[in-house]
Amino acid sequence: MQIYLAPMEGVIDPHMRYLLDQLGGIDLCVTEFIRVSKTVLPNHVFLSACPELTPLAERSACGASKYGACSTTRVQLLGSDPELIALNAHKAAQLGAKAIDLNFGCPAKTVNRSFGGARLLDETTLLHKIVHTTRQRVPTATLVTAKIRLGYEDKDSYLRNAVAIAEAGADELVVHARSKADGYQPPAYWRYIKEIKQHIDIPVIANGEIWTVEDYIACRQQSGCDSVMLGRGILARPDLGLAIKAHQQGKYYEFLTWPKIAELTLMLLRLTKAFYPVKHMGNRIKQWLFYLQRTYPQASALFDGIKRSRDFYFIEQAIIHETLQP
Repeated sequence: MQIYLAPMEGVIDPHMRYLLDQLGGIDLCVTEFIRVSKTVLPNHVFLSACPELTPLAERSACGASKYGACSTTRVQLLGSDPELIALNAHKAAQLGAKAIDLNFGCPAKTVNRSFGGARLLDETTLLHKIVHTTRQRVPTATLVTAKIRLGYEDKDSYLRNAVAIAEAGADELVVHARSKADGYQPPAYWRYIKEIKQHIDIPVIANGEIWTVEDYIACRQQSGCDSVMLGRGILARPDLGLAIKAHQQGKYYEFLTWPKIAELTLMLLRLTKAFYPVKHMGNRIKQWLFYLQRTYPQASALFDGIKRSRDFYFIEQAIIHETLQP
């Protein structure tokens, strides 16, 4: 059983991937989606989304691109043209990607209006063609995986889509256990994943509403999944993966205290400093604090203290103050 880090667009970027991977408890990461629409994309697009593909000798001296962001990272593509998706998958494989993930689950309105992401859940034949064409185009050793939701407006297409994706040659399937219409509202319908498991022979990874070790246990019991994918849950509790690993080994785990969490936010602030203009300074930290406040009340107070500031040193000092709290 492995723990995957979810590809949260605009949230879990290479810097966040690197930070969470360094903390531990994560076996595999997936990039934010790379949108494919009209052409084979240039190298820099892939390397920006997935700096892990950059040869070590060429990596920047700054941030995640120096270190790589996760020990095992899959490149995620989003689009609806089978041939273009396949050509870009081939390009990513040439650059060193060991696995290509196909996004059929993004619920964003802008993506769906462009006939991408979850919008394709009503197009089972097209899903099959995209997966099949990609599988034929990339090397045999390159994994092809996909991520879906249970349906678009209703939870009515998950089974036929899962079967089509498996029959098309996918190596794994991630299932976010909600429909597009459900968005991110609880609950997640993990029991539907068990039905999928009964109809396909490839590994199935469960995603959605795993905030605690207890949620992980319930998800495993209800879904029978092979592995789990963590998104918002690991942003709210960064060492959730470590806690789950400890549970698997029958060990006690003590969660990180707020000062230790503050140290992580400080690390992220410093990692991202060179990558954002002054007008966006600290935005990634403020965004992360939004998730952290679910578990750590102190995150809310820190957010209130820095939310209007774009001054790096002011934000840095505010966070340092938090690291010194008892």
